[in-house]
Amino acid sequence: MKSFILLALLLSSVHVTTAGSAAHRCFCQVTGTLDDCACDVETIDSFNNKEIFPKLQKLLSSDYFRFYKVNLNNPCPFWTDHSQCGLKYCAVKPCTPGDVPEGLKSSSYKYSEEASEDIEKCEKVEKLGAVNGSLSDETLQALQEWKKHDDESERFCMLDDEDSPESQYVDLLLNPERFTGYKGPEAWRIWNSIYEENCFKPYSVKRPLNPLASNSGDDGLCVEKRAFFRLISGLHSSINIHLSARYLLDENWFEMMWGHNVSEFQLRFDEELTEGEGPKRLRNLYFLYLIELRALAKILPYFERSTFNLYTGQPTQDNENKKLLLELLHVAKSFPLHFDETALFAGNKKEAMKLKEDFKLTFKNISRIMDCVECFKCRLWGKLQTQGLGTALKILFSERQIEAMPNTSNTNPSFQLSRQEIVSLFNAFGRISTSVRELKNFRSLLSKLKQ
Repeated sequence: MKSFILLALLLSSVHVTTAGSAAHRCFCQVTGTLDDCACDVETIDSFNNKEIFPKLQKLLSSDYFRFYKVNLNNPCPFWTDHSQCGLKYCAVKPCTPGDVPEGLKSSSYKYSEEASEDIEKCEKVEKLGAVNGSLSDETLQALQEWKKHDDESERFCMLDDEDSPESQYVDLLLNPERFTGYKGPEAWRIWNSIYEENCFKPYSVKRPLNPLASNSGDDGLCVEKRAFFRLISGLHSSINIHLSARYLLDENWFEMMWGHNVSEFQLRFDEELTEGEGPKRLRNLYFLYLIELRALAKILPYFERSTFNLYTGQPTQDNENKKLLLELLHVAKSFPLHFDETALFAGNKKEAMKLKEDFKLTFKNISRIMDCVECFKCRLWGKLQTQGLGTALKILFSERQIEAMPNTSNTNPSFQLSRQEIVSLFNAFGRISTSVRELKNFRSLLSKLKQ
């Protein structure tokens, strides 16, 4: 009974004396064609909710994608702050050794059963102290390539060292992203650092400490810098939607009630409560969706290779998951109105190259800021989502390397992804896909409010 009373109070607290519905104030601009794109919001809603979301959620529940290896103890590289969030919902429960499939634990860089056998043979010979003459030079070179992942210069984000004793496996299904109580100056400090120091912000916008205040707009920027700002704004919006959709509404000795907090959603996206910026933030979410959807469509040839498997050491499950993965990617490729990334970094080659490098370095800085988040649950999901977006950008701007894959050997591929990048790519898109779906729920809840 208590929970229903609390929910009623929450709904009654969001009354705003103005003409027009609550739903209209949040979604008034979330319709029609998106800026810098040939796509419209309604097409994305339908495609995501009917075609993408169900398949993606099934894939993300599999062992390959639910176990994510991460170092949550990296020091903050930008400021000295040893404080930690003391809220109980900020905690992350790491996996025990028995929780993780053996195929994942034995090596984070195994992409196929054949590669797994080669690595195990190499490790076994090394332990015996013998001269390793059973492996060809090509295989040894491949092992070295897998070990160091891909060329650091091609990455748009920082990745954790999976060999570090500080890195641990986390079951993402048992540590879901939701509201933890982490807010106020500590949380604002993170977003302020991202927007003020590490983002191509519009010239006319001066952001205050509180990011809930007016902070959008994209005037005065070239298309590349405008796209970068909209990606960060879209990511921020997606995270805020997750926190509003999985909010602790009630708690007692017996149960916790998590659900949609409409007033929290309005605080972040209502046109009046955000000085007209909320609906723009939601449009940026759709721009982010298009960018990551395009990356999934472009990476299809990489996963179609017969030598690639979602290796966990469980052959039946691994084969089924690869079929599901390819099915999902073919659906992504079928989207009729993909974002055209060739419009970015075009024109003068020298200027474009410099801009792309600035783009890359700026995003790397943002991924490093995630190690400054004091709430461990927020740090976990912040690192995963920035790594996922960074991987999507790496894919979009590696077109020549991906196209060259059929002409390169398996031992020296022209393009590579580590397991950490693969897991973060799909889980990050899963978060954005969930946000788009949640907007349908918030539209419905807001339309029922009395004005």
